[in-house]
Parts: sequence; C-alpha cells; structure tokens
Amino acid sequence: MRLLLKVFIPVLGAALAFYFYSGSENFNEEMLRGKRVIVTGASSGIGEQMAYHLARMEAHLLLTARTEARLQKVVERCLELGAASARYISGSMDSPTLPEEVLREAENTWGGLDMLILNHIGQSSFTYFSGDVGHVRKLMETNFMSYVALATAALPLLKESEGSIVVVSSIAGRIAGPFTAPYSATKFALEGFFSSLRQEFIIDKVNISITLCILGYINTESAVRAVSHVIPDTPAPKDECALEIIRAGALRHRELQYPPRTVSSMLLLRSIAPELLESLIRSSYRVENVRR
Repeated sequence: MRLLLKVFIPVLGAALAFYFYSGSENFNEEMLRGKRVIVTGASSGIGEQMAYHLARMEAHLLLTARTEARLQKVVERCLELGAASARYISGSMDSPTLPEEVLREAENTWGGLDMLILNHIGQSSFTYFSGDVGHVRKLMETNFMSYVALATAALPLLKESEGSIVVVSSIAGRIAGPFTAPYSATKFALEGFFSSLRQEFIIDKVNISITLCILGYINTESAVRAVSHVIPDTPAPKDECALEIIRAGALRHRELQYPPRTVSSMLLLRSIAPELLESLIRSSYRVENVRR
C-alpha cells in the first residue's frame, strides 16, 4: 500500500497541477505596473520576495512588518529594483490601531489602493499543544483578527478601484496535522471568513476579488527552523512561491495551491480517504524529534 501511494500521489498531483495551471489566462507583469499594493509581513520570507517581484513590475509599495531595520533594507532594495515608489510602516499586527494606520497611509499617499496582500504571521512553535490558551488567543489576534481588520479598513478603497485581496494561508488551514493546533486554528478561521466574504461580494455585486493561497512547506527561514527537524521533505522555493501568489492575485483567481502537486494531492486524498491521509502524515514525521 505504501509503495502504491508513493507512485499514485505524485502522478495524481501532476494531473491536478496541469488541470489547475493550464488555463488560457496569461499573466503579464505589466498588469502590476503602477498598481498600489500593500504587503504585510514583508521584511523576510515570502513577503520580502513578493516585494522584490512587485518592485521589478514597477508597482507602488507600502510594506509592513515588526522589524523596522529589516523593512528599511527591503524598501531600499525595492527602489533599486525599479519600484514606482516604496515606503514602510513598522509595527506588530496584534496592535488594534495598526490596520487603520496602514490604510490611512495608503489613502494619504496614493489616494487609493489596488491590492492588499495579507501575509504576516505570529510566532508559534511546532510542538504538542501545551494547554496555553493565552497563546492561542494572541495568535488569533495576529493571524486572524488583524487580517479581518486590515481587509475591513481597505474595503472602501478597494471598492473604488475594484481591487483585490490576497490572503496567504496554509495547507494547515485545510488539513489539521499534529503539532500545529493554535496555528492551524487561525488558518481555518481565515478560510471560513474570507470564503464567506467572497460570497457576500458576489451577492452584492461588489467587484473585489479574494484569492486564498493554500501553501505547503516553503523554504522560508522561519519555516525551516521550525519544522526541518521533524518534516524530512524538501521545501519549495520561496521566490517562486511569491511570484505565484502575485500571479494568482493579479489574475483574480479564487485559490492558489502551491506547490501544486503536493497540495492538490493531499486535498484530494483528504476528500476520499481522510484517515489514510492522517496516518500517512503522522508516519512521515520524525515524532521523536518533537519537543514537549
């Protein structure tokens, strides 16, 4: 059975990847030229890579993250790469005032907004749930409530521009594996909120697209540091992932699955054999390396 699955899942993943990514729409980098884009969590990882891609596409950028020194360097690099403009606001997304501050800056500087890319995450360990309810509550504030607050604050500007919301989520928001209970809860919450909001937009004929990005294991510093001792898989490249997120948002796709083979296969297997999938996930982890 294990050998059969090792053959079946990659083949199935390739077929699904072809299905989802062989559409007739063509992404042109000029689609982002002059667009006004907010990217959160932009000082490192996928957010930093998105900032650089958008800079090469000559977009206007407003970047946010906790670490001001790193943000300054990213902004400098974006200007070198050709960004139409680039600025930043530093701060923690668990602050109740930061979302309004970020959107006020966009309105005062640009007079509008075309794309909101929600990408930031709070600190969470890859470990057994310790019973720390306070940590769950704080993580919900950063990973979920701030996304809701930012999207809500951006709605007037995005309605005017008929723009886009891009929500960077995770396979952990579709498939709950072990050792990620608080993190997974926040990602499931994102899925529920933004999928419901999309339907309300359709009912009210509000022309704002919502793209949910379902990401697997990506080679960001934080992800590799958190899980490489437990998950033996090879992570997907963050620069390519960042470009696919931008592409999906620009084309107003409802969903991105990346890396497509792995994520698509797991989601299909969850639908037809959830207990088997969960067993495969558990057996693939080096559980002995998980710290309690």
